[in-house]
Amino acid sequence: QVQLVESGGGLIQPGGSLRLSCGASGSIGSLNYMRWFRQIPGNQRELVASSASGGTPSYAKSVKDRFAISRDNAKNTVYLQMNSLKPEDTGVYYCNVLVVRNGVSEYWGQGTQVTVSS
Repeated sequence: QVQLVESGGGLIQPGGSLRLSCGASGSIGSLNYMRWFRQIPGNQRELVASSASGGTPSYAKSVKDRFAISRDNAKNTVYLQMNSLKPEDTGVYYCNVLVVRNGVSEYWGQGTQVTVSS
C-alpha cells in the first residue's frame, strides 16, 4: 500500500511563490506517474501538472510557465514549484500517483490548502 503525505501549502500574497512536496511511502515501482491536481471552490478537480517516470512534464494551460513539477525518484518525492501566484490559484492541491504494475493503481494525498490573497 502506498501512502502520500503532502506539505508546503499556506497563505501567500499575489505574485509570491510556494513549493509543495509530496512523499510516497511504499514502493511505487519504476513506471509511474506523479501528478498534482487542484480543486478550486465551485469547480471540479483539475489536473495541474504531471510527471511520468522518464518522461517530459506536462502542465495545464493556466499554470504553464509559472509552475514547475519535479521529482526525486530516490526519495519517491514529487514537488510543485509555484511562482507568480494569482488569487485564482487558490484551492486545495492534491498529490496523485499512478503506479503501473500488474495493472494500474491510483493513490491520493490528503490535500493541502493554498490561499493567494493580499
